[in-house]
Amino acid sequence: MNKVFLIGNLTRDPELSETTSGVSLCRFAIAVNRNYGGSDGERKTDFFNVVAWRGLAETVARYAKKGNKVAVSGSIELRNYEDSQGVKRTGVDIVAQDVEFLTPKGSSGDGFAEAPAPAERKRASLQAFDDDSDIPF
Repeated sequence: MNKVFLIGNLTRDPELSETTSGVSLCRFAIAVNRNYGGSDGERKTDFFNVVAWRGLAETVARYAKKGNKVAVSGSIELRNYEDSQGVKRTGVDIVAQDVEFLTPKGSSGDGFAEAPAPAERKRASLQAFDDDSDIPF
């Protein structure tokens, strides 16, 4: 089973693009703090590259930006490539199946895009009525 769940902050704005066949693709990176600190007491941070596809890609690109906290669930994908010097390398990507936006709307101006404020809901006033007059028994 290949399943990963991460919570972290975006390290840069998401980059939306399309494949040659027109499928939406969004790349972004998140910084995830470890639960423990090193010998110096400082907490370590891991950085993960994330790829989202299709509708999820468009949603992330539209609403997320650098600094936002997100929860990503998906799978780990390894890819092999050669760098510019011809050295074989392995890259690790998280392929997102779901992304949840965790930064509260409007928090210090860095929240996810806010929807228009809903109109204040009016409560219907209760009116007394005589319902015993129409009972057939």
